[in-house]
Amino acid sequence: MQVSGRVLVCDSIDQAGIDSLKRAGLQVDYRPEIKAAELVAAARDFEVIVVRSRTKVTKEVIDAAANARIIARVGVGLDNVDVRAAEARKIKVINAPEAAATAVAELAIGLMISLARSIPRADAEGKRGNWIKKDLMGTQLSGKYLGIVGVGNIGRHTGRLAKALHMNLIGYDPFPINRDFISETGMIVTDLDTLVESADFITCHVPATPETKHMFNAARFARMKPTAYLVNTSRGEIIDEAALYSALKAGRPAGAALDVYETEPPTNKDLLNLPNVVCTPHIGAQTKEAQELASTVIAEKIIQILRGVI
Repeated sequence: MQVSGRVLVCDSIDQAGIDSLKRAGLQVDYRPEIKAAELVAAARDFEVIVVRSRTKVTKEVIDAAANARIIARVGVGLDNVDVRAAEARKIKVINAPEAAATAVAELAIGLMISLARSIPRADAEGKRGNWIKKDLMGTQLSGKYLGIVGVGNIGRHTGRLAKALHMNLIGYDPFPINRDFISETGMIVTDLDTLVESADFITCHVPATPETKHMFNAARFARMKPTAYLVNTSRGEIIDEAALYSALKAGRPAGAALDVYETEPPTNKDLLNLPNVVCTPHIGAQTKEAQELASTVIAEKIIQILRGVI
């Protein structure tokens, strides 16, 4: 069944989703570089607004979007959408959390290995002609305890990959953790402080909320093992970067890998330039497969909503 309506795509998304929307009968305006003021001016002409992470769908945008029925985020988090303002206008807010799980989990494991084996440093020094083999005594992931903070879809994917590497799992989540996953992996479920004190590696998979802001702070870093490593591929706000810098300089934890930051692009150059920090530019979901899946999942959800199916 064909549907009608206008869709404004505000950020770069995979073409597969755009093609799906058009095949369903929707008119798609693709404006991936649209500015905030331009979005406010244009919003009233569209039933659907689609964004990734660049565009902020503020209350001002929502108030201007007189005909909007759907705001769609091609990705996991919704921290760039004023969900409360949208709900007050009875606008559906949707995302695609299922699409990025594999990509983010694989990056988290890759960052752990990079930290454990000093891969970025080895690469950089090797390219400078420095043979620093004796300085690069690493550690194995096998047999180590991985603390997973946030055991949702991405946390569980990461845990399964870690189990394949013979890691032991410790989990913390304020919400009930899937019982089948606990049984499958032998995960030890505990409180956050016990996890922080016990884990050799910690990987974070939680949203940005008032409750998670700076959940990793000076007090928590002081609880970590001096040999432990912290990996964050979720949201930058969950880590107090100033406290992390001081903690890393003091040698507890041993290192950190960051894909997300309190400000993006990051401005805390002192932190990023530490030799025991690995940094990537928010590429957790940046794979061809994940972007195509996110785009097509969102397109299908939009179509089904407009058809009245969901």
